[in-house]
Amino acid sequence: MPSKDIIHDAVKNALIKDGWTITADPYTIKYEEIKLFADLAAQRPLLAERSGEKIVVEVKSFTGASFIQDLEKALGQYIIYRNLLTETVPDYDLYLAINERTYINFFQRKATQFIVQQNKMNLVIVDIANEVIIQWIK
Repeated sequence: MPSKDIIHDAVKNALIKDGWTITADPYTIKYEEIKLFADLAAQRPLLAERSGEKIVVEVKSFTGASFIQDLEKALGQYIIYRNLLTETVPDYDLYLAINERTYINFFQRKATQFIVQQNKMNLVIVDIANEVIIQWIK
């Protein structure tokens, strides 16, 4: 099982504060002979007569020596997870959770925005110090 990202617990707490129930930590993605681990799965009830929202969240701090290398790894992981989740649990949405500083410093760049848009990446931006969600981008 992979180790937790340094911002994992803050993201988890922010989701809980935002009304989400953590249903798996980590969430196992199984398809044929592949078994992978996304960081979190969560559910938020909408109305009693409808099923709630369900998400899988991959947490990334982007603390490596190169943002581009971190992005390449995160994007590859995101695409693989999204493809497998579409096949195994199509009612779940996948999100990449990042901290607010990373979003401001790197994800506001035009090239990064282009990559995010082209790959239809859902983002959740988290204020790590206060453990609150700043923004959902879908």
